[in-house]
Amino acid sequence: MKKIFLKDIAEALNLSKTAVSMVLNNKGDENKISKETQKRVWAYARAHHYQPNQMARGLSLGKSETIGLIVPNISDIFYATIAHYVERKAKALGYNVVFSSSNEDPATERQLIYSMLNRQVDGLIIASTQKNQADIEELNRTNFPFVLIDRHYPEIESHYVIVDNFRGAWNMTRHLLQNGRKRIGFVTVKSELDALHQRRFGYEKALLKAGLQDRPEIKKELDLFSYDEQMEAAIKDMLQPPGSADAIVFTTHFLAASGLRVLKSMQVKLPGEVALISFDEMGAFDLVDPPITANKQPVDEIGRLAVEILVEEISGRGTEKMKQQVLPTELLIRKSCGS
Repeated sequence: MKKIFLKDIAEALNLSKTAVSMVLNNKGDENKISKETQKRVWAYARAHHYQPNQMARGLSLGKSETIGLIVPNISDIFYATIAHYVERKAKALGYNVVFSSSNEDPATERQLIYSMLNRQVDGLIIASTQKNQADIEELNRTNFPFVLIDRHYPEIESHYVIVDNFRGAWNMTRHLLQNGRKRIGFVTVKSELDALHQRRFGYEKALLKAGLQDRPEIKKELDLFSYDEQMEAAIKDMLQPPGSADAIVFTTHFLAASGLRVLKSMQVKLPGEVALISFDEMGAFDLVDPPITANKQPVDEIGRLAVEILVEEISGRGTEKMKQQVLPTELLIRKSCGS
């Protein structure tokens, strides 16, 4: 189908390009273009599947009506779901979204930031590697609109939307304690991310509050890019008597899924021998046997709030006060912990 332009509509209807542009930008009434003419323009545009030139439109409006979203891994169900809600809210507010993945590489993240700036995006939503402080500070210095999600830089004043990782891990550990577990293991990945540190602190503080001693032998840090290969050895080590773990806290959904596969292959009875709990939810966690207790993050609210804050900044309606949202998580209690 041949693409048509403003000039084609103008020529076909014997109108000026300016008049056609005003109608298609919903400015016909304020420019006193008759209702009949407006109907003719819209009818012709729809009949011929007219699509506006977004670049030209952006130049005329002084903005691209596009925002960029940078996440560690767009194929991860957590970030893919956030992306879904970001796109849905952005569309409702008149914006398109460009997605990219940093793959947890700070150099890639930096390249993506400046690539999107060169594409004239109006603002950025970033789940950062937390290793690009200088680039985040530069966005601040130049007053470029951006919002951090999931991860933020505690030392940088910025807009962000995160969850209460400390309280979430505290609640997970307390739930296990309330179910009579005393030797609660912990599996995470080696990382400098503040979110994962907060989850560790929440776990450790809950144990301390319960008067239980720290057990380094049932706490494991795996490599982010080879955790699957390391999981079996980690689980076997944690289940060695005499001080074997009677419960395991996994700090991410992908670690929990990997750990579950290992426990199943070892024919460990859940929750009879070991209780299992995950920080963050996966769609299949309520379908396996037994269903997995998980600490659900409000991905819909993260996406919605991030877009709302960003669009306020883009439109100039934001205030000088930073909008820093720390959202609660929800513990979904299922049978993997015994209740």
